[in-house]
Amino acid sequence: MAGNPYILAETTWKSIRETDYEVAVLPWGATEAHNYHLPYGTDTLETERIAAESARLAWSEGAKVVVLPTVPFGVNTQQLDIKLTLNLNPSTQAMMLEDFVHGLDAQGIRKLVILNGHGGNDFRQMIRELQVDLELFLCTLNWYDIVPTDELFEETGDHAAEMETSLMLHLAPELVLPLSEAGRGLAKNFRIEALRERWAWAPRKWTEISSDSGVGDPSRATAEKGQRYFEEVTRKIAGFLVELAKADPSDLYCWEFGR
Repeated sequence: MAGNPYILAETTWKSIRETDYEVAVLPWGATEAHNYHLPYGTDTLETERIAAESARLAWSEGAKVVVLPTVPFGVNTQQLDIKLTLNLNPSTQAMMLEDFVHGLDAQGIRKLVILNGHGGNDFRQMIRELQVDLELFLCTLNWYDIVPTDELFEETGDHAAEMETSLMLHLAPELVLPLSEAGRGLAKNFRIEALRERWAWAPRKWTEISSDSGVGDPSRATAEKGQRYFEEVTRKIAGFLVELAKADPSDLYCWEFGR
């Protein structure tokens, strides 16, 4: 049986050569510890599944979207003292992205969305540098920034906490250990006020802020919460993909919305 036409890894050259794809999506995750109860591939699995469902919804509305294979390596420079954390330096990540986008640009792909699922990744400055030499339109989004977590979750920690645990309980419950085995996700904050309030920024040294690698209590997580969150996030991303597919990259701006 043929695979899904919006997933590149499942699609044949026979189908690819006959399809005029309007948007490509590049999911980008990471491989790192997620408390005691979630797998190292959490960011990658979440991002891959979110990309696939968003593309399915967009395809059902007529948008020709294709999801590229997920990159499982992210920027983890502050977690290298945690065993088997896999790191790409930002400069290495930028070179990888450059190779990808120049190939796609030469093949006539006109729009690429980098769907990011890891807080250590930041593609914005890379896009600023790359865009000047490309016909391909580049943009990025962090799926975890789309839907406010305080609307669905009691605990708003940002790593292996209630939201991510709920999402994994929905997407891959077989990979989640019982919550009784999870650490509490207690994490230290910066002593310096500006860093604590996040109007100044510095990377966090992970083993100095958390004893179990989590940031936030996962104990209230449920698969039902994860499903609601997944559906809201993928619905919004799908809407963006449909709109982007219709957009003319040479005419993206207007004086006032709707005019």
